[in-house]
Parts: sequence; structure tokens; C-alpha cells
Amino acid sequence: MSHDNSQIYRTTPARTGKMMAIMLGICLVGGAIFFSMWDYWISEPAPVVAMMAGDSGSAGPAAHTGATIMSTLSFIESSDFRTLAFNALPGEPDNNPTINMEVGDKVVFDIINDGVSFHAFGVTADEEGFGGIIAGSEVASASNPLKAGESGTSEFIAGEDGVYYYICTVPGHREQGMVGKIIVGDASVEEQVMEAAPEPEVMEEVMAPEPEVMEEVMAPEPVAYDGPISLPEGSGVPGCEQTNECYIPYHVTVSAGEEITWSNDDTAAHTVTSGAPGAPDGLFDSSLFMAGGTFSVTLDEAGEYPYFCMVHPWMTGIITVN
Repeated sequence: MSHDNSQIYRTTPARTGKMMAIMLGICLVGGAIFFSMWDYWISEPAPVVAMMAGDSGSAGPAAHTGATIMSTLSFIESSDFRTLAFNALPGEPDNNPTINMEVGDKVVFDIINDGVSFHAFGVTADEEGFGGIIAGSEVASASNPLKAGESGTSEFIAGEDGVYYYICTVPGHREQGMVGKIIVGDASVEEQVMEAAPEPEVMEEVMAPEPEVMEEVMAPEPVAYDGPISLPEGSGVPGCEQTNECYIPYHVTVSAGEEITWSNDDTAAHTVTSGAPGAPDGLFDSSLFMAGGTFSVTLDEAGEYPYFCMVHPWMTGIITVN
């Protein structure tokens, strides 16, 4: 009986090549996925709350080891929109309430926009301005703020003693009064000591001064539209309304069907919203547009169209369509 001792091939070179190609493809795809997530593999678990108070660029997440404090804050505005605050206007109870907490405590903010303007929220260690917002403490942002009636929540954990500030992060709103203090641990806030006013001298006869005659600021005459209407630098701070220069020109005339354009020449974000402050009529609205941006609209019906800025309601202007 004879046996076949010839070599037997278990596979073919073609099949071996295909298998090698498949294995190489798996290695390449797996490597691409692995290295595309390199930051994830080498990172610590992402914090779910605010960064430790202080230099958020170098500090790690603060640990919640203490009490939980609930704080409800509402954005409010005075009738002339010149004074802004949390919960109550200056001089009224609960105006910009101070929050006292210890290291390791957590404060949960429930934020409500009870005003008519746009607002946003955050906690910062900076004594002025709207920067340095601590991660996790934000509600909305200056470029995507809360509209009237909207709300949100955020958290801040105190990582070390110090004085911090909760503010409206829309540029200019902190300066108008939307700022409150968070005092952590033994940190103290220097109170302004008012010097006692000297007692007035007793005069034998006091003559009442003659009242000053105030010149009435007249609204400028309408001018024919001739290029973009400017939202000038500084219009995000009250004062331009006293001279009707929040939009320049303040009052323009156009023909029906003519396109009108506004140019944001300020450093703050603004809107061009038809209607009166607190009462938009829905005819046109730019939404928020940033510095350097433009907005255009075409009005086909004759009439007078007042408009304003939702973020800075003292800013008003008029379009007359002939």
C-alpha cells in the first residue's frame, strides 16, 4: 500500500493576502480611534460642577464636602432700564442678596429672567467686568442669553476662602447693578465708611436759589436713509438716549420696499427689534448680533416703525416708510 507524501497546502497565497489585508485594516482603524481619543485617555474624569474658586486654569475641581445652599435669583430692571438688579431694586429688601458659605459648600442657583431685556449669569472672582466666569456656574451667555421669561440652573462649589461675585455676564449690565457677593469662609468685605456730613451753619436768612431753566432736548428731524444706521460705540451704556444717539441717525425716512441696514459699531452685542421697550410687536427682529455684524430688513407698508434693543432697552430709533 502506497502513501502520498507530497506537501499539502492548507490555504492559498491569495487567501493569505486577503487575511493580512483585513488584519492590517483592523489595526489601522483601531489605532485611528485610539489616538483620536488620546485627550480622553490621558485626562481625569470631567468635573460636573464648578472649578475650584481662584485660578480656574490651574486648579482642579472643588469637592462638595459641605452643605448645599439653594438660591433663587431673578433679573429685574427699573422702569427706565437704567438700574438693573437681582430680586429687588436698590433700597428694597432682598436686593442683590449676599450669599455666605464655607469651603466645600455648594450653592445651586435657580435663575429666572423676570425683566424684558436679555440677561445671562455666572460667578467670577474678578472685582469688575464680565470675564473670568468659573466653569459650571454659567446660565446662558452674552452671545446666547436668556430672553424674558426664560430660566436656568447652575452650581458653584467653594474651593477656598475668598469673595466672589455673581453677575449678569451681558456687557454693561454688571455696571448697572446686576452684581451680588458670595463670601466664602472668613473672607471679609470692606464696607465703605461714610464720613459724617458737617452740620450746616445756622444762617439768619436763607435765600432760595432761583430754579435752573432746563433746556428741552428735542427729537431730531427725520433724515433720508443714506447707508447703514450705526449702533455706535458706547451705546450699550445708558446716556446715549439723552441725545437720541443710540442709533445714528435716530429717525430716518425710506421709500416702501427699500432695504434698511443697521451696523453694530459697538463692542457689545445688540438687537434691532420693532416695537417699544417691553412691548415688541413682532414685525422684525434681528436677534442678537455681535460687534461688526449687520442686519437688514425691507418694509413694504407706509407708516412709522419704532424699534429698540432688547439687551439695552434705552436704545430706541424710528423708521418712517413713505
